[in-house]
Amino acid sequence: MRRYRYEQELYAGLSYMAFGVIAFFGVIIGLIAAYFPDTFANQLMVFMLSAVVGYNAIWSVAPALHTPMMSVSNAISGIVILGGMLQVTGSTVSATFIFGAFAVGVAAVNIGGGFYVTYRMLQMFVLK
Repeated sequence: MRRYRYEQELYAGLSYMAFGVIAFFGVIIGLIAAYFPDTFANQLMVFMLSAVVGYNAIWSVAPALHTPMMSVSNAISGIVILGGMLQVTGSTVSATFIFGAFAVGVAAVNIGGGFYVTYRMLQMFVLK
């Protein structure tokens, strides 16, 4: 009985914390939507949705399939690099330029790591 009560208190505390985090980010997103241009709010929404889809795609795959999935993520990162390069074409002072350059850098590291992991995976099947 005591353990159940402890778990109940723990979950109640976590739900208050989760509500606080959601409220905080809701206020931040509301401020961004109010003071930034409409295109930024649309791009932010696409980014957040892609983060949710990516998270669900990665964590719903069986562990045995993670290495082959890295090869597929290289193609997705290639698309991210193209999108980032399109954002970098603006002025060098804007936030779009900075975020685009950051996206290109992170996607380039992801591509390099994906090819390295794929190379190591393929080396397991080489006859010695």
